[in-house]
Amino acid sequence: MRAFRLLLLVLAMALPLAAAAQQITVSAAASLTDAFKELGPKFEAAKPGAAVRFNFAASGVLLQQIGQGAPVDVFASADQETMGRAAEQKLIDAATRRNFASNALVLIEPARDGAGVQSLQDLAGAGVRKIAVGKTATVPVGRYTRQVLEGAGLWSVLEPKFVQADSVRQVLDYVARGEVEAGFVYRTDAAVMSEKVRVAFAPTTATPVSYPVAVVADSRQKALAGDFVAFLSSDPAREVLARHSFGKP
Repeated sequence: MRAFRLLLLVLAMALPLAAAAQQITVSAAASLTDAFKELGPKFEAAKPGAAVRFNFAASGVLLQQIGQGAPVDVFASADQETMGRAAEQKLIDAATRRNFASNALVLIEPARDGAGVQSLQDLAGAGVRKIAVGKTATVPVGRYTRQVLEGAGLWSVLEPKFVQADSVRQVLDYVARGEVEAGFVYRTDAAVMSEKVRVAFAPTTATPVSYPVAVVADSRQKALAGDFVAFLSSDPAREVLARHSFGKP
């Protein structure tokens, strides 16, 4: 009887470890929040016994976390530049890197009582006092925004109006709450709060908005992490991504 109780104790201790051994952490760009939260259960259903948890933030912030040793298995970025830095720093397994989705930059304003912005030049008008933009050092949407505004010769002109945001979702919140007259987000983010924000127009970016994903070099679950990367290119995953307004890679 004592031996049986000891066996039960050993099994009780081992089961959590076994469960943990089948769990991966995916660090993903903030704009992927809603789509990935829907994809998580679908991946788990396709991989019985596996579990996936997510960490959402600006791509540059996620890269910093991985560089500082955060236990991450998969990294999904909102731009190629950030993933390129991850590769240069040998923080990802470059052989697993692939593009899985695309997006588009849009200018939004509050759905009610907006300034009626119709062009980039309208942002310089007196009706627009504050413009929310992502921080260019860490937020890819901020860099896409800068490309567009510099191309129009407006970055330095509009800079005094900028309200810096830590992620694209923070830009969205600023506009949705009416704290700013305009902001630059992705098409997918605008769709999340379509009742609170209005898409004024979609400027053309010099660099396509594409999303790469890769297995993190220090992952302890590389096989399962690789399975998740592959899953993002599956028909079920692409169906979910399309429903959340993401385009094909």
